[in-house]
Amino acid sequence: MNKPEKTKLIVYTDGAARGNPGPGGYGAVLIYGDKQLEISEGFRNTTNNRMELMAVIEALKKLKRINMDIAVYTDSKYVCDAVNKGWLKSWIKTGFKDKKNVDLWKQFLELAQLHHISFHWVKGHDGNVYNERCDVLATTAADNYPTKIDIGYESGK
Repeated sequence: MNKPEKTKLIVYTDGAARGNPGPGGYGAVLIYGDKQLEISEGFRNTTNNRMELMAVIEALKKLKRINMDIAVYTDSKYVCDAVNKGWLKSWIKTGFKDKKNVDLWKQFLELAQLHHISFHWVKGHDGNVYNERCDVLATTAADNYPTKIDIGYESGK
């Protein structure tokens, strides 16, 4: 008898910033089997790249188990390429010298070590239902006069 295939968590993410920098937000859709969870949040002043990465981080923070197989789908070349092309490993070796968003990358690394994560780039605004939904979540969060402070951005770290 064959073992049933392990269910993989699918995560779609997107980030937005009006003015870049400006009011921003992230959105994520987590799909596990027949269950689905949407998350989003807005910040009063941030950047698009920070929100793209924040979406991944906040999705990972929602997980109650460790050692999960996770496929992250993002339209962010910044996030996807940093992981898939080895940029992040180089940044770690240089102590993130002259790199932005170090606070978020360190959060990501801490959370990522708990799981098996693959990153997949999807073209934005190209009809992918979940990518489009994440865009709506992110832009709505950015457009609703957010007051939450992105401490890492506003402190200049």
